[in-house]
Amino acid sequence: MSLVTSPKQNASAFPEQGLAPTREQIVRHLRHASVIAERAMLLGRHPFGAILVGPDQESVLIEQGNVDSVNHAEAVLARIAALNFTPQFLWGCTLYTTVEPCCMCAGTAYWANIGRVVFAMTEERLLQATGNHAENPTMSVSSRYVFDHCQKRIELVGPVAEVEEEVMQVQRRFWGRR
Repeated sequence: MSLVTSPKQNASAFPEQGLAPTREQIVRHLRHASVIAERAMLLGRHPFGAILVGPDQESVLIEQGNVDSVNHAEAVLARIAALNFTPQFLWGCTLYTTVEPCCMCAGTAYWANIGRVVFAMTEERLLQATGNHAENPTMSVSSRYVFDHCQKRIELVGPVAEVEEEVMQVQRRFWGRR
């Protein structure tokens, strides 16, 4: 597990996220996000899925599959979360996603004030599945880079080895048919 910190963090404004997920919770929630990704694929959308888990690290508050190339699962989820929960509450929540958030999604999670992001597979590995596919021109800007340049410390966990290959198989199956 990796932790991203920023030297500009204002610790008094945003305390620690609180209860940390166990490894079992991380794996279970990432597999749940993968089910959402497969559902998106069945709807003809790109196979990305995300869930938001409450501060208790058990309650699934929001599920979101990919919509299109501008409305990624993580960004849509973060916007819905920001409309429905307070920033203080969201700071204790965890966003689980199948693939490392792109810079747009990382920024949206940051602005929504979601304190922790967990992903199964890196965007670099995603590029191995998509190649230079016109529908998914993968960026080489990691969420670690984005969060490292923020004023708040967003905890970032991933990739998660127990789930990484499962997510990669879904991606290969989808992009291999496109």
